[in-house]
Amino acid sequence: MNNSLEHTQPRHNTACFSEINQERLLNHSTERTIAAGSHLFWEGDLSDKLYFLKSGRVKLTKSTDEGKELILYMYQAGDMIGQADPFSGTRLGFTAEALEDTEVAVIEHKELELMICQYCDFAIDFMKWMGTHHRLTQTKVRDLMLYGKPGALCSTLIRLSNTYGQDYNDQGSILINKKITHTDLSNMIGATRESVNRMLSDLRKKESIEYEHGMIIIHDLEALQEVCHCEMCPKEICRI
Repeated sequence: MNNSLEHTQPRHNTACFSEINQERLLNHSTERTIAAGSHLFWEGDLSDKLYFLKSGRVKLTKSTDEGKELILYMYQAGDMIGQADPFSGTRLGFTAEALEDTEVAVIEHKELELMICQYCDFAIDFMKWMGTHHRLTQTKVRDLMLYGKPGALCSTLIRLSNTYGQDYNDQGSILINKKITHTDLSNMIGATRESVNRMLSDLRKKESIEYEHGMIIIHDLEALQEVCHCEMCPKEICRI
């Protein structure tokens, strides 16, 4: 995770594509508009498309048999969403819901395969995109499995700061410029809302964080990094 005090927006997950290859993606796509609260796709749908976000935000979730929702990823404009694997006829393992009115470019897998066959540089960029996704998943699993719920929560706060963070003052504090509820945080780390409340209260008592107008301000980033044993991953990996 990145401990730089410069908290500009992170690189999008398509930053590995060259400008010409991003143009190729968009030229082989069709546009759709998704209203806030509507679903781009559902868990169990056929995995035959990728989605490039031109505007808006989307969350990817996984539901348990008991109906509990786990937030896997949150995407913003410039990111690409989807499940790309070498097997045809596979089903999506997650649901995508628009958090805002969202415009997407839809790329069919058959178009993607043609571009991979035609352009070797596009194939290399696509492999980089898949590799970035795998690393992001691996680091999230590490955070959840190795350092308990406090580690997972601190890791999530750092990821939020890298995704939505803005410099707050000249002491290095970081404002997470999106309202994230305790329920959202509990769904991100697979914990109960009550346990998240307790952990956030502990962090506030230690003056590591505070709230202002419903938004989280991180005052002591290093304290959060110590709890989750931060490995200083690059920002394209250390994101929500």
